[in-house]
Amino acid sequence: MSLLLGVAIYIILWWLSFFVMLPMGAQSLHEADESAAPGIERGAPRAHRIGFKALLAAVVAAPLWLFVAWAISVDLFGMRP
Repeated sequence: MSLLLGVAIYIILWWLSFFVMLPMGAQSLHEADESAAPGIERGAPRAHRIGFKALLAAVVAAPLWLFVAWAISVDLFGMRP
């Protein structure tokens, strides 16, 4: 696997895991029965914790990338001619 392909696969796996983690633990002001200040949407998350979710996505994407790299190196899916 080339370096460019490896980086591209990791980025794709990171984005997939990041989008899966985005709604986890999110609680809106409406669900918490809190009043919203003027101009704030009641459906928006109270604390989004985006940095933590991005870091967690990197931790999840790393072993997934290792599995994909291993599968490519041993030709697990039989895609080589």
